Amino acid sequence: MEELRKKWERTVESLVRQGIIRSEVVRRAFLKYPRYLFVPEKYRKWAHVDEPLPIPAGQTISAPHMVAIMLELADLRPKLKVLEIGTGSGWNAALIAAIVDTHVYTIERIPELVEFARKNLERAGVKNVHVILGDGSKGFPPRAPYDRIIVTAGAPEIPKPLVEQLKPGGKLIIPVGPYHLWQDLLEVVKREDGSVEVKSHGGVAFVPLIGEHGWEE
Repeated sequence: MEELRKKWERTVESLVRQGIIRSEVVRRAFLKYPRYLFVPEKYRKWAHVDEPLPIPAGQTISAPHMVAIMLELADLRPKLKVLEIGTGSGWNAALIAAIVDTHVYTIERIPELVEFARKNLERAGVKNVHVILGDGSKGFPPRAPYDRIIVTAGAPEIPKPLVEQLKPGGKLIIPVGPYHLWQDLLEVVKREDGSVEVKSHGGVAFVPLIGEHGWEE
């Protein structure tokens, strides 16, 4: 475990040097919850490599640089209410929780991954993340509105329910584009009058967002 830790610290240092991790809160979160705590045991020795890795149900855990980019775009601060769509391994939710230091809600549609994420979060000692089984494209109305919504799967368009569940001044980070190949990473800011401002932050490649307001399965 000590060797895994050292390799992970070097990865974090590299992301800082490259200017991908820009804030101290994201750097501290990455050091608090290393990626090797959230991947299947047989892949732990590669957890420090800046590439996606397989997790159960044919899904992937994102490359560290991609996770860092989305967290920096989200501009997270303590006490913000955050909804994550696409729990996967639970790693991103753990990082969010480390920064906001309050309850984080995350939705996953695949039961096997709900169980996988819950076990990972428990083993890592994360107590303020709530993993919900459901269609993330519809958001999670019981806890709305949110300061931030972070989507870790590619949608065909910006799902209206997610915009509706944002607070005025809130921000949605979401990949939007084709089912396969590249999507645009969008930053969607909800204005006080309910309209939105959309900024693109370049090409990304995510698994598809499956659901009523996403892609058909």
